[in-house]
Amino acid sequence: MRFSEPKSRFPMRISKSTNSPLKLRLALVLIFLGLLSVLGVRAISSNSISSSKWLKLGSEKVSILVTGGAGFIGSHTCLELLVRGFDVLVIDSLINSNEESLRRVRRLAAGECGKTCGTLAFVKLDLLDAERLDSTLQSYGPFRSVIHFAALKSVGESVSRPLDYYANNLQALTNVLRACTKHKIENIVFSSSATVYGAVAKSPMREMATPVGQNILNPYGQTKFMAEVILKDFAQANPKARIACLRYFNPVGAHASGEIGEDPLGIPTNLVPYIARVASGRLPSLTIYGNDYEGSEDGTARRDYIHVVDLALGHIAALKWLDSIPEDTGAFEAVNIGTGNAISVLEMVRAYEKASGKEIKFEVGPRRVGDAGAVWADATKAKTLFSWEATHTLDDMAADSWRWVSKNPSGYPK
Repeated sequence: MRFSEPKSRFPMRISKSTNSPLKLRLALVLIFLGLLSVLGVRAISSNSISSSKWLKLGSEKVSILVTGGAGFIGSHTCLELLVRGFDVLVIDSLINSNEESLRRVRRLAAGECGKTCGTLAFVKLDLLDAERLDSTLQSYGPFRSVIHFAALKSVGESVSRPLDYYANNLQALTNVLRACTKHKIENIVFSSSATVYGAVAKSPMREMATPVGQNILNPYGQTKFMAEVILKDFAQANPKARIACLRYFNPVGAHASGEIGEDPLGIPTNLVPYIARVASGRLPSLTIYGNDYEGSEDGTARRDYIHVVDLALGHIAALKWLDSIPEDTGAFEAVNIGTGNAISVLEMVRAYEKASGKEIKFEVGPRRVGDAGAVWADATKAKTLFSWEATHTLDDMAADSWRWVSKNPSGYPK
């Protein structure tokens, strides 16, 4: 069965008729629980998002495993999967995320596609627990594909806690790959990063022409580079493995509803969440590091900002591409997921002022050591290979981010 043809609509239903006698209802519930036990479907705690319809329906079921699916990019990707009819199991430790995002994803999906949506199940799980990961996949499988988002991701924190980053990000990946081997999951989409190109790479960055792994300035970036090496070796050792490493640039924005978005812990280290807190009054002002970069009209550093919904759709496109490859054929590709356009810090500030109607107070400081003046993608490969390209504008990014912040000034309920 191909990825583009989901048929899992879970025809089994329990009648909700108010005319049914109480004993009959109780009997049906007992029968249903017994059926779950026979099928090996594992219960989830009552305070987690679960689905009583998560049944093993053989070839009619297209299920996607999403690790780190409660996070910023993961939650938006889960929504795009659900509205296309695919069933999703999210595994997340919730160290840097909030389960509320998944509750909202389910509501948004139900409002958009109703009964044609896929189902969403959630298990709180640390991927370093290989034994529990294995038992979870045994209970909820089979899975057609995995999207692996889960990782520690703060650049600054990785400098002060390098061993935690190496241990978590790389061991979690190897545990996922061992589980994929055991449970015959052959399609893998990995959340990589433009940091693999290093500090001295020239833009636009091209997958084949730009060297990777050189002059990476922080352990976070090193773990992404090492992960790509591990995945490439895994693909060579497993001829049926089909792997896409997606090298992100700078995800921003939020879902147009304002219901899900980026909710960083503590003071944000990324530009747009920081601007958002200045606009909402939670932070006094923004510091722009350097305004004398060559090639920039306003002198501030330029980056390839991409709307998170475009990024989520990039994952859908990658899955479709992997699924189009013949069953007995392996593949490994690293692909930039960006817009191919460079936006300056000051351009983003002005766009946010336009979206919010607020003045963004800022001061200019000296350049930071290691900061590049311009970083943007050559996104040609994604368009050629995946038939994907970004469509959201800078104004869309700012407007959707501000809508999320306006509706959720303190982020998700803690």
